[in-house]
Amino acid sequence: MAKVLLIDDDPDIVEACRLVLEQEGHEVLCAYNRRDGLALARAESPDLLVLDVMMEEPDDGIDMARELRREGFQAPILLLTSLGKVTGYRFGKEGGLVPVDDYQEKPIEPEAFVAKVAELLQQKER
Repeated sequence: MAKVLLIDDDPDIVEACRLVLEQEGHEVLCAYNRRDGLALARAESPDLLVLDVMMEEPDDGIDMARELRREGFQAPILLLTSLGKVTGYRFGKEGGLVPVDDYQEKPIEPEAFVAKVAELLQQKER
């Protein structure tokens, strides 16, 4: 199975996502802020990054995705956010502003989360 890095400042979100992914057989690494998340992403080379948009700063996740892509990070990035409900903005490759592979609105149902993770990991293998 895959190595997944979860980065979110909400411990409840991290724990819920971790449990769901571990039940699917994935190895899960967790970070609760941008600094620790960047360090883990660089050191561990995860197969998938699940990233919150707003952490210590309102755009930490977006800046982190941009920084990692500039460094050559190729693994899929899934943004978890509630910003779309507020702003109407859709994140993803088609937007061009945020270099991620997809996004999911919080709260996310476990089945939808597992399906999205599987889809992104399958795309990575192509």
